[in-house]
Formats: sequence, C-alpha cells, structure tokens
Amino acid sequence: MKIVALAGSVVGSKTKTAMVKTVEMLEKKYPQHEVALLDLAEYTMEFSDGRNYFDYDGDTKYVTEKIMGADAIIIGTPTFQASIPGTLKNIFDLLPVNAFRDKVVSTVVTAGSPKHYLMVEQQLKPILAYMKAQIVQTYVFIEEKDFHRKEIVNDDILFRLERLVEDTVLLTETYKKIQAERDAEYDF
Repeated sequence: MKIVALAGSVVGSKTKTAMVKTVEMLEKKYPQHEVALLDLAEYTMEFSDGRNYFDYDGDTKYVTEKIMGADAIIIGTPTFQASIPGTLKNIFDLLPVNAFRDKVVSTVVTAGSPKHYLMVEQQLKPILAYMKAQIVQTYVFIEEKDFHRKEIVNDDILFRLERLVEDTVLLTETYKKIQAERDAEYDF
C-alpha cells in the first residue's frame, strides 16, 4: 500500500511537525507499507492553469503524480483566515475532479484557536467528497497550546494521531479488499 502524508502549507512549523509525527507512527506500526511525506514547503509548485496534472513539469508533476499514485492520503493543513491555505487549494485545483476516487483520505488540522474546528466540516470535507474520496470521518485537530518547541506535548493528541493512522490503514485495507472482490466478479 502506498500512503502519502501531505503537509499542505509553505509557512510555519506546526503542520509539518504533526505530519512528521504521523509518518513516524505509520513507519513504526506499518513498515510493510510505502510511506512518503510531501512537505509543500520543499517544492516549487506551479499554479493550476487547467492543464492535466501529468502535463506539468518538475516539482508540480512529481507531487501530483505521487498523490495520484497513492492508495491513502493523510492531509495536514493549518487553518489560515478560517480556511485552508492557498497552497493546499492549489493542489486540489491541479488534480482532476475524480482524483481521490478509490483513495482513502484523512486529515490533521492545526489552528491557533479552537473556534476553527468547523473549517474541516464546512470546507475541507466537502472538497474531498466532491473529489470522490473515501473520507476517514474523524480527524485530528491540534491547537497551538498542544505544541512546545516544535514538539507535540499533549498525550491525547498523540493518541488521536495513532488512532487516525490505524483508521486510515484499516479503512484502506478494507476498501481494497472490497474492490478486489467486486473486480473478481467480472470475467475479464
């Protein structure tokens, strides 16, 4: 199974810290799976101009093809102005409408205030549903107070990240099994 952890911002450290921890948990508990961390701060992404994702070059082509090749995606995003950052929105714009069909997608959200938890429900989940994702319904919401010196210090957050990792892998395995059984019904 191929899992992509996407840190969806080019600024700040909290989202990347959360995603690095998530990848560590994935690699420790599920070493048999291929896990890749895509930190958008490390790539030079072009703005979407309507082309197919495979018509881009360089980092844009690499990132979009890595996402399209994944079985599961864990999206990490900060909350900026009560919304997702433009860098993450650009990723969605670069991908086709059905980009997440047959993929499991889960989310980790960082925010400076507990008041922004609805951003996931009102903005991110509808985008993922529109793009045909199998969404892990629970997500991890991490506030600024849960970090200290670029470390997650809240044990409950660490527990919830572990559970998100388990739920993502379990749902992906289950979904793949269902797909295989459905495909086996056909004679070709």
